[in-house]
Amino acid sequence: MLALPTWATLGLFFLVPLGLILVVSFGQRATYGGLAPIDDLGHYVASGAFLGNYAHSLEPIYLAIGWRSLWMAVVTTLLCLVVSYPVAYYIAVLAPPRRKNLLLGLVVIPFWTSFLIRTYAWMLILRTEGLVNTLLVGGGLVDRPLDLLYGNFAVLIGLVYGELPFMILPLYASLEKLDLTLLEASTDLGAGHASTFVRVTVPMTMPGIVAGVVLVFIPSLGQFVVSDLLGGARTILLGNLIQNQFSIARNQPFGAALAFELTAVVLLLLFAYALYTRRRGQEVLL
Repeated sequence: MLALPTWATLGLFFLVPLGLILVVSFGQRATYGGLAPIDDLGHYVASGAFLGNYAHSLEPIYLAIGWRSLWMAVVTTLLCLVVSYPVAYYIAVLAPPRRKNLLLGLVVIPFWTSFLIRTYAWMLILRTEGLVNTLLVGGGLVDRPLDLLYGNFAVLIGLVYGELPFMILPLYASLEKLDLTLLEASTDLGAGHASTFVRVTVPMTMPGIVAGVVLVFIPSLGQFVVSDLLGGARTILLGNLIQNQFSIARNQPFGAALAFELTAVVLLLLFAYALYTRRRGQEVLL
């Protein structure tokens, strides 16, 4: 009985919308948008026409967008991990106790401002007359302003900036529980700092690494605001494609098929994360 509210919430706000998306994805686009009525449902199912939107999503142009979304999400996750690990390590292990709360506060301060406003701020920084080009040209490093905005570089900058806290916080939680005496024992036994880090620190903080990877990779895969503002028309991701199908192309069945495919990928990743956590004998926080 205690779990009933949880299941009711999941059913109402997750399973029901997901079911509606699945049903709409099997439909056909009406002439002016919406869903076209199906006169003979039996023939429609028997002919395999209900899978038309999913077959449409496998065309090369859409596979290219999906591939771009995938590798940008992977690169974003790796960059966030490389940048976040030393930051989280310093806060959890090296920083004086009285400064930890201050440093953690600096990590979460960006949440106090709208993500949309922060993305617009990056547009001001990366544009031709922005801060970066002004410093580069003023310092004599380049002869003319660089084309930084509206491309993959700008999108990666925006994605990494937006997702960094979601990598730092789980890493900090994992590093804070690290038994420092094991690091000292490793050093006493002759292991260098690099060997201790690879063989002791990283394996012991693997739950935080996996949690951070999941928290960063999934939002990056479906992101559309950053790519829309910083990438322009040259960097369309799956999120932009789904949004365009509902708002501009008015092809709801195809947009629903793409959304369901993306949701299925995310669910598979969460299932893999849950399986990994359970095998380590830890509580699954999903």
